Amino acid sequence: MDTLLTVTSLLSVLLLSITKGVVSSTFTITNNCGYAVWPGLLSSAGTAPLETTGFVLNPGESRVVNAPAAWSGRIWGRTYCSNDDSGRFTCATGDCGSGTVECSGGGADPPASLAEFTLAGSGNNDFYDVSLVDGYNLPMVVIPQGGAGTNCAATGCLVDLNAACPTDLKVVTSGTGRDGVACKSACEAFQLPQYCCSGDYSNPSTCTPSSYSQFFKNACPRAYSYAYDDATSTFTCTTGTAAYQITFCPSTSSLKSSNINPTSTGLPLVNNSVVSLTGDGEATSHAIKINQLDISISVVLLLLTLITCLSTTLHEL
Repeated sequence: MDTLLTVTSLLSVLLLSITKGVVSSTFTITNNCGYAVWPGLLSSAGTAPLETTGFVLNPGESRVVNAPAAWSGRIWGRTYCSNDDSGRFTCATGDCGSGTVECSGGGADPPASLAEFTLAGSGNNDFYDVSLVDGYNLPMVVIPQGGAGTNCAATGCLVDLNAACPTDLKVVTSGTGRDGVACKSACEAFQLPQYCCSGDYSNPSTCTPSSYSQFFKNACPRAYSYAYDDATSTFTCTTGTAAYQITFCPSTSSLKSSNINPTSTGLPLVNNSVVSLTGDGEATSHAIKINQLDISISVVLLLLTLITCLSTTLHEL
């Protein structure tokens, strides 16, 4: 009886080992901006929370955040943050309304550039994108490190759109010393169904790109520019094969870029944006392989122990 209980316990440990490590991933969040950025992290409903929901990154700093299996949610950057006279923490862009550095379940107040993830989604794939549907506040890229799959590629927006933002969409905050700190979406600015893809415009055939969303698409062709911009803006990596590098204000020296062909939108356009992004994932890929090797060794040892216990049980019977 004791032996059977031992076998049952070991089987439980084995199952936990398999489910814990294989489909989880890591996010390395880096601030390449010349000013502090406060990343915000929001887990989707029903998803296990991350180890943190907000922190500060000074220029040049990075932080690794472990993601549990099948995590989904959003990561973004907050800028021009401080404590007011009452001690409440607020940010000029991307504020999550918590009053503290930790967002604690609060989402980004638009406009904000968003990195969106669904790990271990359908077809054994991680899904990710950079979305400007809720507007823009920071250049941001997501680069898979390692990774497998035909659409496992970098995405995001390399350029600072705040200065070039159309006047109707531009957010200006005094005391920042900048010509614009964020750029609203047309939906946020005008609250009209044709821009928000709502009401009679709540399907892909009726909600089409506007001149405003085209401004974002011209500058950032791989990022979501409006709600139904799926075809060129959603990326996937085979689950368990990639870690993800999220960089604010990425340097173009390590990324390939080329000019965007302007279209006649009547809005200011920004060239030299994200057309082809590459990242050196060798080091992280090795780490993933080592982690998977450690898991495999643990599983083999557990299986050998189980076989020994089962053999003993059968012999006693």
